[in-house]
Amino acid sequence: MNEFYLPGSALSFKFIEKICLAKMAIKVLVPTPLQKFTKNEPTVDCDGSSIKELLDSLEANCPGIKARLCDDEGKPRRFLNIYVNEEDIRFLNNVDTELSDGDEVSIVPAVAGG
Repeated sequence: MNEFYLPGSALSFKFIEKICLAKMAIKVLVPTPLQKFTKNEPTVDCDGSSIKELLDSLEANCPGIKARLCDDEGKPRRFLNIYVNEEDIRFLNNVDTELSDGDEVSIVPAVAGG
């Protein structure tokens, strides 16, 4: 692609295209038992416009983690809770919950007891 400058602007078309096509940065908080997949990092930056896409991105960055998070149908496992900005995705649109740049996704193992 040829680079050209916008009239009256120092911004090139390539630069503007990079901005428009830039992937969204979503911060994912990973629980300690799963940090072996993230090189012991408690947070990982991923991209995706939905939880479903985010899980795929997380798998691409941290191979093997998706099998721990999702069942064979790609749905989050029952013993995990996933939150977007402190909102449980089960009360939003589940894996179709839309994400925006700067969102924070928390993966929280369910705790049972009595």
